[in-house]
Amino acid sequence: MITAGDFRNGITIEMDNNIYQIIEFQHVKPGKGAAFVRTKLKSITGNGVIEKSFRPTEKFPQARIDRREMQYLYSDGDLYNFMDTETYEQIALTEDAVGDALKFVKENEMVKVCSHNGNVFAIEPPLFVELEVTETEPGFKGDTATGATKPSIVETGATVYVPLFVETHDVIKIDTRTGEYLSRV
Repeated sequence: MITAGDFRNGITIEMDNNIYQIIEFQHVKPGKGAAFVRTKLKSITGNGVIEKSFRPTEKFPQARIDRREMQYLYSDGDLYNFMDTETYEQIALTEDAVGDALKFVKENEMVKVCSHNGNVFAIEPPLFVELEVTETEPGFKGDTATGATKPSIVETGATVYVPLFVETHDVIKIDTRTGEYLSRV
């Protein structure tokens, strides 16, 4: 059991005969009245996102989520294929199950496949990836004091805003949670 006061991002709970993952939470202590926890919950069965408030003492059973390390093989149309590197078992997931999780992941890279009772509901990419810049505007000398950025396209097709000194064919490090440029490699 987990109390609403212990909520953190990514925790999954069972509530109203459904499984929800906490996307955002905020502890609120108003000047008058009791404290409460405001949350955004995502249903893992695909029923969307709901916003709900709880008393900090409310208890919920924590859902058991299986996270398996799998290799992203390739995509063919609307299906994305993954392989368990220990058992060589392959699974194909639809675009709905994958979402935006693979926009920074190249083929043959490892990802975590999250499932509940055998139903896959999310893909977790690695926290940081190194990708080559395939297309960007030429940089300008001198305009570095303002921290200006320019859009660039990386080898997976995603757009990342990078500093002006980054050129085409540079390899950059990206935080997959925010999609932000971290450094040149």
